[in-house]
Amino acid sequence: LRAIGAQNITVLNRAVNCEGDQAVLYRANLWLRCGVRILIPIKQFHVPNEQGLYDALREIDWSKYLQLHQTFAIQAVTQSNSMTHSQYLALKTKDAIADWFRDKTGKRPSVNPKSPDIRFNLHIDNRDEATLSLDSSGDGLHRRGYRTDGGAAPLNEVLAAGMVQLSGWQADQPFVDIMCGSGTILIEAAMVAARQAPGMYRDFAFQNWQDFSPGIWKEIKAEARAQRRPYDIPILGCDMDFKAIRIAENNINAANLGSYIRVKRSSFQKFLPPEGPGTVVTNPPYGLRIDPEDINGLYQEIGDKLKTDFTGYQAWILSGNLDAIKSVGLRPSRKIHLLNSQIPCKFHKFELYAGTKKV
Repeated sequence: LRAIGAQNITVLNRAVNCEGDQAVLYRANLWLRCGVRILIPIKQFHVPNEQGLYDALREIDWSKYLQLHQTFAIQAVTQSNSMTHSQYLALKTKDAIADWFRDKTGKRPSVNPKSPDIRFNLHIDNRDEATLSLDSSGDGLHRRGYRTDGGAAPLNEVLAAGMVQLSGWQADQPFVDIMCGSGTILIEAAMVAARQAPGMYRDFAFQNWQDFSPGIWKEIKAEARAQRRPYDIPILGCDMDFKAIRIAENNINAANLGSYIRVKRSSFQKFLPPEGPGTVVTNPPYGLRIDPEDINGLYQEIGDKLKTDFTGYQAWILSGNLDAIKSVGLRPSRKIHLLNSQIPCKFHKFELYAGTKKV
């Protein structure tokens, strides 16, 4: 956010608050790799109950944000102790909007929960303070537009981008994923290396707003295209699954990164990396579909491979199986708590030295 010109930045719980003009809003959607949605607050107010919510929303001039011919949708999130049903709160919000238009025009705009023109976000905290916002993103920002097929248990793009950033990789060394699956970690790393905006190949909800500026948006996309650069340091991945590799290749090409990434069908045991230093980031299975004896053996083989062939590398492993990862047989120098969907995980860092590390 600082890099794109945002001001008065404040870190909140699971959110960041900032200020900026239209250009900052557009750049945030285009460039933020670890954001999920960019919300613009419209109204903040106390909510005593569901009827109080409806009454407060009826006071808003909805014609500023929504035109009668446009479709809309509501996403509601509640932490209230008394108003716990988010779908009912979304319904009351929808009723307030539709009834406002009916009273003013005699007609009601249509709801389209899957692909609306305008999205609104309602958040009620544990003190029953409500914030109604315009959702400028539309689909979550993790939907980059390159995923042709997720394969089995695909990693969320935003989580993958966060893992690449947490690893400290600076794009001046080789980057490797030894169990790459559908290629998400490799693609997010390559976008950093290429200086490619993650939102370059998708549309956003703000393009349907009444104050949308096509001229500013065109300039910002042209500015982003001009920042893209060639890159020739290896970004490599392997996977045993033929289908996964085919999906990865399709996703890589859809992201316009075919010249930046190389993947091949191979077991990690047979994979030979470029000479270090370098960075490994990988997300092996957690043992949800194979028995514990097999999963411990798999993690032991990962550790053996890292010790044998990745001297000089830093290896980062994300796992939701905190017992199996002990079988890697290496002492982690750092552990970071992360959530993969709803699975609590730890992101382990292993520094792979030649011989014994002297302290």
